[in-house]
Amino acid sequence: MLVVPMTGLTPERMIVLGLFLVLFGFVAPFLMAARFIEASFWLSFLSHAASVSGLFLGMIGSATYIRTRRR
Repeated sequence: MLVVPMTGLTPERMIVLGLFLVLFGFVAPFLMAARFIEASFWLSFLSHAASVSGLFLGMIGSATYIRTRRR
């Protein structure tokens, strides 16, 4: 099994990064629907990917935070 050390990525940073990704995944489609920015396939794909990855990153960060604080 390959173990990669997480240098600089603490659970708190994972949660904050996940929050920003989810916010981008919400704001970008809202701006596209309001026609403030032009809708494109790549921006839609990027906002969906940011939303999903932010959700998972926040959940992993929360689980890691809880796991490290219980010990």
